[in-house]
Amino acid sequence: MSQDRLIRLQCAKCKRINYWSSKNKKLVVRKIELKKFCKWCKVQQVHKEAKK
Repeated sequence: MSQDRLIRLQCAKCKRINYWSSKNKKLVVRKIELKKFCKWCKVQQVHKEAKK
């Protein structure tokens, strides 16, 4: 996996970086939003793509 394809997923509520993922930046131009479990909030929250 190359470094330019890695993205960080940040919790929308507590703003912590909880997950790393990859995406094809040529095909997906919008920012990714996924509902994932946040271990600090202890619930499922929306995680948005954060800047590097």
